[in-house]
Amino acid sequence: MEGSPERHSKKKVVAVVGGGLVGALNACFFAKRGFDVEVFETREDIRQAKIVKGRSINLALSHRGRQALKHVGMEEKIVSQGIPMHARMIHSLSGKQSPIPYGKKGQYILSVDRANLNKELLTEAETYPNTKLNFDHKLQDWSAETGLMTFVRPDGSTEEVEADLIVGCDGAFSAIRKQFLRRSRFNYSQTYIPHGYMELTMPPINGEFAMKPNYLHIWPRNTFMMIALPNMDKTFTCTLFMPFEEFEKITTGDEVIEFFQKYFPDTIPLIGADALRRDYFRLPAQAMVSVKCSPYHIGDKCVLMGDAAHAVVPFYGQGMNAGFEDCIVFDEIMDQFSEDFNAVLPEYTRVRVPDDHAIADLAMYNYIEMRAHVNSKWFLFRKHVDNFLHFLMPRAIIPLYTMVTFTRTRYHEAVERWHWQDKVINRGLLFSAAGAVLGGSYVLIKNPPDINKLISPAEKMWNRLVALRTP
Repeated sequence: MEGSPERHSKKKVVAVVGGGLVGALNACFFAKRGFDVEVFETREDIRQAKIVKGRSINLALSHRGRQALKHVGMEEKIVSQGIPMHARMIHSLSGKQSPIPYGKKGQYILSVDRANLNKELLTEAETYPNTKLNFDHKLQDWSAETGLMTFVRPDGSTEEVEADLIVGCDGAFSAIRKQFLRRSRFNYSQTYIPHGYMELTMPPINGEFAMKPNYLHIWPRNTFMMIALPNMDKTFTCTLFMPFEEFEKITTGDEVIEFFQKYFPDTIPLIGADALRRDYFRLPAQAMVSVKCSPYHIGDKCVLMGDAAHAVVPFYGQGMNAGFEDCIVFDEIMDQFSEDFNAVLPEYTRVRVPDDHAIADLAMYNYIEMRAHVNSKWFLFRKHVDNFLHFLMPRAIIPLYTMVTFTRTRYHEAVERWHWQDKVINRGLLFSAAGAVLGGSYVLIKNPPDINKLISPAEKMWNRLVALRTP
């Protein structure tokens, strides 16, 4: 249900605070509906900036994000600038590499560059004549009653702007959200995980990728891990996730090499020993925060989206995808309630909060899976079982990762279904094992063997089962 200038007797003004990924995409959604859209961003225009400040953990674009981009005609362009990753590539300490596919053949996630995606979305937003981008505008204060906002400019002057709807897309440390905190019955929590992250670059070798490019490479080491995502310039961005106290123990270049020699020996020749010594101390390890809040709106005047509403740790590759899905969910509710903000905003909170809380929890869980479980034989066995059952019964059994990454199944429904499937499959495995034991017992009773010949194979079988259950 696209908007046009004729649809509003006096075009409503939508102010999008934050010109990052979700803010820029949101500007396209609202402009497409015919609203007058103003985007306000604290930073300078990153398209002109010499150095782009901010986070740079590579992004994994999947189905939810792609659907939102498709809605504003951006999917093909962004996909063409990404690198498909069909599987995780697990690097063991010995240097052995083992792929774990993400889904069925042909299913993949895309490694995309954050800064480039942001630039493309800002440029797209600017193509709408009813959109204006305002950079170097830092929000100082705003009123939930009148929609009046005060911005500070770099020269210290202030500017007042009034809007019919304020959309807070200004990140995990949202200035818009501060007003929510002053109000009664607003729930808010933030959790810093004890791990930090540090980024390193793996350069090309003879103009080509140093490792296989169509994988998300993981070096799982139980209490910490490193991952690497491919870039269009043939480099890999390697991100080391580790408890802060472990980062702080390493104080010299030689200690860096010693640490990598012990845990990531195969990466030293690929990153380069000199580069490792230099880059490890270039920036301190960065913190990661998970934010949950509720409700997402105040009256018919303001709504939070993206990290401002639900910052998540980066371990399910869903932070950006969830933020982009916010845009499409809001758009669907706008259709449902004929753009009546009075009805749209509370419904958006009702629908979206349980899903965003679910993905925040899943992202926390997936960190343990990525750094520890992927080393477990039982985990790999269950992955094969789940994928086999999904192949046999594609509608009845759907792996959690498939629901989250390759469908738009609501996050909280995916979690509920996952718990149910897990219970059913585990019981099935138990009954199968029990059936095999009973069947075997019946055969043994009918045809008693030499007991001494059985002891050794039975012990071997038991040892194998025990090995399966332990990492």
